[in-house]
Amino acid sequence: MRKWVLSGILASEETYLGHLEALLLPMKPLRAAATTSQPVLSLQQIETIFFKVPELHEIHKDFYDGLLPRVQQWSHHQRVGDLFQKLDLKVRGNKECKDQNAKNSLEGVQHDLLKHTPSCHPDYPLLQDALRISQNFLSSINEEITPRRQSMTVKKGENRQLVKDCFMVELVECARKLRHVFLFSDLLLCAKLKKQTGGKGQQYDCKWYIPLADVTFQSIDESESSPVPQIPEEEVEALKIKISQTKNDIQREKRACKGGKALERLKKKLCEQESLLLLMSPCMAFRVNNRNGKGYTFLISSDYEREEWREIIREHQKKCFKSFSLTSVELQMLTNSCVKLQTVHTIPLTINKEDDEPPGLYGFLNVIVHSASGLKQSLNLYCTLEVDSFGYFVNKAKTRVYRDTTEPNWNEEFEIELEGSQTLRLLCYSKSMLCRDDGENTDKMVAKGQIQLDPQTLQGKDWQRTVITMNGIEVKLSMKFTSREFSLKRMPSRKQSGVFGVKIGVVTKREHSKVPLIVRQCVEEIERRGMEEVGIYRVSGVATDIQTLKAAFDANNKDVSVIMSEMDVNAIAGTLKLYFRELPEPLFTDELYPNFTGGIALSDSVAKESCMLNLLLSLPEPNLLTFLFLLDHLKRVAENEMSNKMSFHNLATVFGPTLLRPSEKDSKIPANPAQPLSMCDSWSLEVMSQVQVLLYFLQLETIPTPDSKRQSILFSTEV
Repeated sequence: MRKWVLSGILASEETYLGHLEALLLPMKPLRAAATTSQPVLSLQQIETIFFKVPELHEIHKDFYDGLLPRVQQWSHHQRVGDLFQKLDLKVRGNKECKDQNAKNSLEGVQHDLLKHTPSCHPDYPLLQDALRISQNFLSSINEEITPRRQSMTVKKGENRQLVKDCFMVELVECARKLRHVFLFSDLLLCAKLKKQTGGKGQQYDCKWYIPLADVTFQSIDESESSPVPQIPEEEVEALKIKISQTKNDIQREKRACKGGKALERLKKKLCEQESLLLLMSPCMAFRVNNRNGKGYTFLISSDYEREEWREIIREHQKKCFKSFSLTSVELQMLTNSCVKLQTVHTIPLTINKEDDEPPGLYGFLNVIVHSASGLKQSLNLYCTLEVDSFGYFVNKAKTRVYRDTTEPNWNEEFEIELEGSQTLRLLCYSKSMLCRDDGENTDKMVAKGQIQLDPQTLQGKDWQRTVITMNGIEVKLSMKFTSREFSLKRMPSRKQSGVFGVKIGVVTKREHSKVPLIVRQCVEEIERRGMEEVGIYRVSGVATDIQTLKAAFDANNKDVSVIMSEMDVNAIAGTLKLYFRELPEPLFTDELYPNFTGGIALSDSVAKESCMLNLLLSLPEPNLLTFLFLLDHLKRVAENEMSNKMSFHNLATVFGPTLLRPSEKDSKIPANPAQPLSMCDSWSLEVMSQVQVLLYFLQLETIPTPDSKRQSILFSTEV
């Protein structure tokens, strides 16, 4: 059947090529005539009549010449999907060739061919991809032919343009509500999406609106008087675990080809869980007031969105000089028009994504922030880096402040962990001399920008250079990505010298110590001057500083204390994390790892405590004493949570995978790379289990360990 379909395609292509060749024949003399003193046709007329004919002929001739020998030498295992991929990509590359009949025909034959290709055939995924490319291209052509409505007419013949719309979380009497916010050229409208009943189409209910001329923003001092109620991080993390488990269940149903009601129930469950996470996650306030002083509060995840909204509202306020009121009829008409005007049609949930959309990157992204140019005045400038995770953005790194310059030259490298990330954001701030008691940032944002993390571009081993342009300022970056399956491998110990990558028992025996010197010295330096550092252990240190410290410890440099005293405290925190990450065996050991993850899943609290404590005391003595030393330190860090923003949960998120992640042979991650989404969700489940183990020990008030062991760790002076 496949050969019959392909034979039909060949016949169709042969006819199409004949038509194109017939059109090509008169082109040469017509072009020549067009250059004489008395043209038959103008060059513009020729270009219109024979638009892109040579290019189309070349594309389809290449396709025909490739397909013909494969059909002539036919076998059941013959592959042709790659030819359709190339054809679709070439046609897409010539988007101005709007021969839509040919493109619709191409999509139709691809449907027929896919229908008669077994799912186990090597051609099946290639044909699926080719069909996706073709469908996406046709959709974009249709959008150009029938463009989306962008404005509505108001009285006096003026147009009210839609500038921006998106889903946001509004805080209403301490309750979080999902809203669709529409910014028009003259007003801000907050609407609620009504539930669809009785076959009715999408409808909105207006909650409030403010003319742009009346919009004001709350200052920092005003914002302090109404703090945002926070959702406990443990609840957010527990919801993430449920989401990953549900995604795994959906993938299992799909692989079993069961489908039906069970799959639909799981999808509905995932939708409910992700909707709840969307409400719970954001915690940064964006407040707007109307002319009477009434305030409305949205919750967002990043300063980036807050500044973006402020900028675009202020820009359009320049053209709005008068306040106004809408009648109930006008307001109803405006609200009804939102259905046709909207640009964001679905709530931003992964359940709403297409199956072939990439799940994001999992692993480590190394970023070098080189320099900035285009500043109009000297500033004390620094940059922060954010990436998205589970639909909201998290601050991951911060450069040092480059003082009093128009051309800062940082050249600082950071290693950022990615969890399904698709976007990297860069925010530039001018350092303020003001300091708030609650640790909130008072520095002025100078510029912001973002880039998409393209897996195809980043999959190579080489550094990728890029420039982010924002508000006339250019920041140069280099990036390199390492996928999680490679970045998190624990390497077997191949050396006896140094401390990194060497078994912890070997190091303590050589040093005649209970706890490795590197752990003690890093902890002491952090407790000396880093306990109030915002994001300590979460914010990445400069990679070059970390490597310098690593080399100093490996070489047993006697000046390592002096070197540390001159370094940023985040680099010291990064060195400590790197030491535990590079251990050839995790601190909790490969042997006991499955027992720890099993024990944390117990529902009976008494049984769980007995199991977890017995497992902990089963660790080898160097591992146990080092963990207790680190645990006491992390608890002291959490005591300063008001200043450093590092709760037990934040610390467990940072250190859990570092201390527990097993060697590759003990990992639960499936080895089959053909299921990337399932693999990513398995990663998430395993990482979350590791976080829960460490969080459990952090939350225990006391750990009843043998007195001799705890005394030896707390009061030992051995080096």
